Amino acid sequence: MTTPSTPAARLRRDARAAECSQTVFLTDRLMKEWADDHGRVRHTLLAVCPNSETVTRSALQAANEARAPLLYAATLNQVDRNGGYTDWTPATFSAFVSKEVDRLGVDVPVILCLDHGGPWKKDAHVRDGLDYETSLAEVKTSIRACIDAGYDLLHLDPTVDLRLPPGQPVAIETIVERTVELLQDAEAHRNETERGPIAYEVGTEESGGGLQSEDRFCDFLRLLGAELDRKNLPRPRFVVGDVGTRLDTSHVNGVRIERLTTEARRQIGALLKGHYTDSVHDLTVYPLSGVGGANVGPGLSAAEFDAIKDLVKLEQRLDIDSGFIDAVRTAVIESGRWRKWLHPEEAGLDFMDLPKDRRDWLVHTGSRYVWTNPSVQSARRRLYDNVRDYRDPEAFVHWRVRTEILRYMHAFNLVGLTERL
Repeated sequence: MTTPSTPAARLRRDARAAECSQTVFLTDRLMKEWADDHGRVRHTLLAVCPNSETVTRSALQAANEARAPLLYAATLNQVDRNGGYTDWTPATFSAFVSKEVDRLGVDVPVILCLDHGGPWKKDAHVRDGLDYETSLAEVKTSIRACIDAGYDLLHLDPTVDLRLPPGQPVAIETIVERTVELLQDAEAHRNETERGPIAYEVGTEESGGGLQSEDRFCDFLRLLGAELDRKNLPRPRFVVGDVGTRLDTSHVNGVRIERLTTEARRQIGALLKGHYTDSVHDLTVYPLSGVGGANVGPGLSAAEFDAIKDLVKLEQRLDIDSGFIDAVRTAVIESGRWRKWLHPEEAGLDFMDLPKDRRDWLVHTGSRYVWTNPSVQSARRRLYDNVRDYRDPEAFVHWRVRTEILRYMHAFNLVGLTERL
């Protein structure tokens, strides 16, 4: 029998032979053959949020260069049946990745994942005033679409309940019940469509999600494991934990990570996964602490925006104005999504009432929401045309984003990992 020639093909073959998902097979290697003498994971898988074509393509380039596996963690805000803010559905996103894999000659494993699939985790469901049952039904339908599109890892996150008073978390028993319901529905659809095994991720890092307390985190895992076992459902491969990170902070709590990592393995046999890794300064703490995965999203879109701003500076030296910065700022303001990231003391303020540094940050991080806005796209094309005689704009922006992604891959000890498959 001929051995598959690429890491991606070998992972697919080995996962099929083991009758498990690619995610499960890969993380089994992390926890066993590739772990240290104490069983601690030494590699942190990178999950990139595909918030633009540039980020998605740059991630493929970086993974292939680093010889590292790549996960894409797509939220329903980004990719959903209605297109999300990227204009991708799960099917068209999957098709885009497949096409780029072939075009770029990528031969490392690329795994599609859902991020934060749960009621009221999609901004439009909150904006449109959907009740719980309607939002739940919509999420279940979206999860089925993800399965049909070939997603391999599904994050199930029913930790939001807008019917509760502000600040009151959902009861642990309720989170367990709702997580099991979502997982059971996904497994039923998988079996009905004769789709192969899928891996799951549970929990949340969000403040207000009810799992920030370490005691509640452990109780959740203990009760969830027992209920999944009782119903003969697969246990999750990843558990999201609050490791101290937020979108606008650079702090990570290494001591807390150590404890959560230990409890995730002990309680349910899962790996800890960190979210909001974008601004963390000490990335090395992740593999040193045995963290199995980390999501990066807004920071990569910000890297894309920063690269384009450098092209704007070049344009200014040529005494030309494409209007790109104004187009992005206007689109971000009109989207209203910037309100999601206001601090409590800023609630109710208009955009222009905020301090300049806050306005700049909100445009910076909010750029990901508007890359597909027609006015932004037109201004971007004008900018690229204006500077093309002095710099290849597409290559420059991809290089900057790719370099940022490679920084994570080096810090997470992923370089060369696929050659061991």
